[in-house]
Amino acid sequence: MTDWNAYRAHLGESIHAFATLSPDTLKGLQTLDGAAMKTGRLDAKTRELIALAVAVTTRCDGCISVHSTAAVKAGASREEIAEALGVAVALNAGAAVVYSSRVLDAVDTVVP
Repeated sequence: MTDWNAYRAHLGESIHAFATLSPDTLKGLQTLDGAAMKTGRLDAKTRELIALAVAVTTRCDGCISVHSTAAVKAGASREEIAEALGVAVALNAGAAVVYSSRVLDAVDTVVP
């Protein structure tokens, strides 16, 4: 079991150390993150639900840690989070089907 609060604190320290070594990389990430919020077309809760679904599909524990907190603070319920995660599961399964068909296409090009 992960202690998500301790992990989140450790992650903050680690990212700070990385930012010291590569400040422009973190500035770039902050620019991207800020750009996603500039239009104001999506509310914070919706953005965080999307972030959690993407965190699952990219298998990013850091994103899960940060965005689970942000989603709850933005008012997302466990049920809404579960629904967003269901979308992530469906897309991962769908992607596996698409890539399975690509494997079969690749196999079909092999000359025995």
